[in-house]
Amino acid sequence: MEKKKLHVKKGDTVVVISGKDKGKKSKVLVALPKDGKVIVEGVNMSTKHKKPSQNLQQGGIIHQESPIFASKVMLWCDKCKKGVRIGKRILQDGSKVRYCKSCGDILDK
Repeated sequence: MEKKKLHVKKGDTVVVISGKDKGKKSKVLVALPKDGKVIVEGVNMSTKHKKPSQNLQQGGIIHQESPIFASKVMLWCDKCKKGVRIGKRILQDGSKVRYCKSCGDILDK
C-alpha cells in the first residue's frame, strides 16, 4: 500500500486559502496523513453538545476544531509574509529540508 504524505507537519504555521476561514493564519495541531486532513488551531470550529458523566466530567456546549483538507492550507513564509508553495532540497550534510519556492528561504528550522 502506498504511504500518503502531507506538505505540512504538526507545529507548522499555515494560512487557510479557501472556505469560511479563508485568510486565517494559525498553527497545525494534528496532521492526519491517512485522511489527507489537518486540524488547525481556531479554524473550522464545530459545536459539540456533551452530557455530564459520572467520572467528574461536566456537561455543556464545547467548541472544538474539526479537520480540514490539507489542500486548503498553505505553509506560511515569514520572509515573504504570505502562504507559499514549497520544494524539497537535500543539504550538504545529507538532511532533507523544505524551502520557499518564491524566496528560497529554508522553512525547516
